[in-house]
Amino acid sequence: MILLDTHALLWLHQGHPRSRPLTRFAGRLHVSPASLLELQLLIEVGRLRLKAQARVTDRVEDERWLLDDPPAVRWFERALAAGWTRDPFDRLLVAHAQLRGWRIATGDAVILERSSGRCLEL
Repeated sequence: MILLDTHALLWLHQGHPRSRPLTRFAGRLHVSPASLLELQLLIEVGRLRLKAQARVTDRVEDERWLLDDPPAVRWFERALAAGWTRDPFDRLLVAHAQLRGWRIATGDAVILERSSGRCLEL
């Protein structure tokens, strides 16, 4: 199982070349609710634009992946331990993957360095 970080979700959705390793992956892909919130905030601050009439939830309504729903208390307790980053979304995404025992698909150099082999590098 693989959890897509927010960039991986966008890259795969857009068919970006960095998503090629994911197109060859035969297992199940998952999306975190943290990515939905991050996408919404990126839209609100003007760093991401959606097509007219599109919604953030449109990004996860795709047969290629499932939206996962981890237990919040255990998820946030794991995120507390990720003191190596000040990015709340990175903390939540890494904690989500750890809680489930999944790899995380990411191009983030810090996550790649800190996740000790539990990543799919994009």
